[in-house]
Parts: sequence; structure tokens; C-alpha cells
Amino acid sequence: MPDSSQFDVDRSHPGRWTITFSNPPINMFVPDTIVELGTVMTELESDPSVKVVVFQSANPDFFVAHLDVAKAAERPEVLGLWRDFVLRLSSAPVVSIAKIRGRTRGIGNEFVLACDMRFASRQSAIFGNPEVGVGLLPGGGALEWLPRLIGRARALEFILSADDFDADVAERYGWVNRTLDDDDLDSFVDTLVRRLASFDRETLGAAKAQINRFGMPTAAELQSSIDLFFPALASPSGQARRAKLRSLAYGVPSDFELNFGKYLPSLGPAGDEDTDPPLTGAPKG
Repeated sequence: MPDSSQFDVDRSHPGRWTITFSNPPINMFVPDTIVELGTVMTELESDPSVKVVVFQSANPDFFVAHLDVAKAAERPEVLGLWRDFVLRLSSAPVVSIAKIRGRTRGIGNEFVLACDMRFASRQSAIFGNPEVGVGLLPGGGALEWLPRLIGRARALEFILSADDFDADVAERYGWVNRTLDDDDLDSFVDTLVRRLASFDRETLGAAKAQINRFGMPTAAELQSSIDLFFPALASPSGQARRAKLRSLAYGVPSDFELNFGKYLPSLGPAGDEDTDPPLTGAPKG
């Protein structure tokens, strides 16, 4: 990977990679992020020795903030690249684990959903798909993964409320394997990774492929949500809601980005004078 890469790949341990994401200041996904992930995936697929890969963040407050929608709109082909990455990661014989600290929203949540396992810091992890709150539909896989993982009713609560949910709720709902105290997260994941890396790669891959028969979305299903994303982006009501983000320190370190879900009800339609206080799931952290 080039020196400017947003992904640092540690290959120092036999059979396992650790990939750390860093795109300051708040780990936004931009089109180049998706392109680089495709390159990482190609390298992962071409290494027959790797059995387990762990994805983590260099930023303790943001695993992934969200997609930079304006930049993605300038390069609409990247969502197709994202669909391909998700399918490759999910079907690869390598076991993928997300080790989550901080906020993971939008495409960030869709990223961890595509991983085989998810472990989160009880103190700092927060999850959200805020798209509906800004007049969009999730286009990166949330609508396909979540109903399979947590059931229809909880998926509707999560997607339609566009709110932030803390790690305890995520564990109870089942979209992370488990939460752990922050001090224990690294050692737990490391122990699991070393255990998996001691097993036969072909057997791990075969078992994963069999389980995938019951929980993995198809390319056509993922594409159907991508096909809805850009028309929603062009809708006048959605544009009116997103215009209000400009005054809320969008895309930079701010209370808005730390507590995205809390602010969404206050956007309202353009000209809405509703002054009721915003509702929130009271995220921790």
C-alpha cells in the first residue's frame, strides 16, 4: 500500500493481519477510501497464508464517522465498488473481525455488518444509520444485513429512527457478537484471533461458506438499495434537510458528529417551525 494509504496493514503475525483505518479528523469514508479497500481486499485474497483479519480504527472516538455524501455523489461508481468489496469480504475464506471503538455510522455500520464477527467497547462504541434522518436510504447494505441479523422489527426501529444506539443495545439486539469493557477488548480479540489462526485455513473457509448459505445477501439485493440511494439524494425534501447540516459542523470534530442521532429530528422539512426538543436514544460516550 502507498504511504498515503488510509489503511495500515500489519502482517507481522503469521496467519493474521491487523488493518487500522485512519482518515483524520473523524474517519470519514470518501471515494478513495472505498477504492483503497478494494486494493486491500485484492492483497488479502492473494495471500494464501492469512486466516484472520482484524479491522480497527486509529481514532478512539470514530471507528467510521459516515460516508462523505457530497464526494460520493461526484463519483457514483464507488457504490458499485463498495458492493463488490462487501461481497468479496463476506465470501472470502479469511475470517474477518471488526474491533469497534467509537462511532460507527452509515457506511461504517455497513462495513462492520459485512465482517464475520463484531466485538465492541462497552464504554465507547455507538452505532447508527442516520440516512433516513437526512432524507436518504441506506445504500451500502444495512437494509440487507440488519433484518437477517437482528430481525425485521428491530431493523425497522434502527433504520427508521436514524438514531444512535449504544453498545449495550447493539449486543442485546444481536448486531455485535458481544461487548466488552474497553480495557478487555484488545486481549479478548487477540486471544480469539490467535486461536482461529491455529486452525486449518481450508477448514475455516469451508465452514464459513456453509454458514454463508443462511445469512449473506446477494449482489442483486445489495444493488437494489444502491439503485434507490441516488434518486433519494436528488429529492427536494432530502436536499432541504441536508442543507441544514452546513450549520451543524458536519464532517469535522464537533458535538454534532459525536451525537449525530440527537440532532436529526431538529432538521425537519425546510421552513419547519416545530420547536419540540429532539428525541434521542441517549448514546453513551
